[in-house]
Amino acid sequence: MPARKASAGKAAAKPAAKPVISTPAYWDDACRHLARRDRVMKRLIPKFGEARLASRGDAFTTLARSIVGQQISVKAAQSVWDRFAACVGGASTHLAPGKVCALPNTAMREAGLSARKCEYLMDLAGHFAEGRVHVASWSEMDDEAIIAELVAIRGIGRWTAEMFLIFHLMRPDVLPLDDLGLLKGISLNYFSGEPVSRAEAREVGEAWAPFRSVATWYIWRSLDPLPVEY
Repeated sequence: MPARKASAGKAAAKPAAKPVISTPAYWDDACRHLARRDRVMKRLIPKFGEARLASRGDAFTTLARSIVGQQISVKAAQSVWDRFAACVGGASTHLAPGKVCALPNTAMREAGLSARKCEYLMDLAGHFAEGRVHVASWSEMDDEAIIAELVAIRGIGRWTAEMFLIFHLMRPDVLPLDDLGLLKGISLNYFSGEPVSRAEAREVGEAWAPFRSVATWYIWRSLDPLPVEY
């Protein structure tokens, strides 16, 4: 049956744009490599079927969400994010840095953002709007060079930068040694629950190279079967 035409004088409603979701092309190769090299990965990987890392949204929006979500619950972060995105007037999956730069501080505070997070978001927006981060060159830059650019932005530390490398850029070989979930997962899966140091975690991760991001993802899943998304 042909679609109905919109009635005269009324524009047809456009469906809400869905975020573009991508997954790593290297994932299956990584799983085979890890299963061959590591007894724990050989056991963990089959438990999660076709589930895999997914990237959505754009770089600026992903980083802005990470700032909004700092030190508050997931539910509270989503509520604040929705109000903030409405202030900016863009889709919550793709905000324009220039529009954030032009946003009055009072509007950001009314959305539920702290004064500190307002400052962080303005600094982030300024870095993107003024070209102080080289987004177009990131595909050619190594991980540490990208981390150095990101930690120069207020409110973004090394852990946030590493999460960005894993979840947005989908870099295959990131080992976030400051991540408490990774250390806990290594403790439970490799050391019978005994506490582990960063040095011990790094040694475990050596067997995962060059797919340490993938192994980390499965270690996280061993603690929480629901995939993390950013």
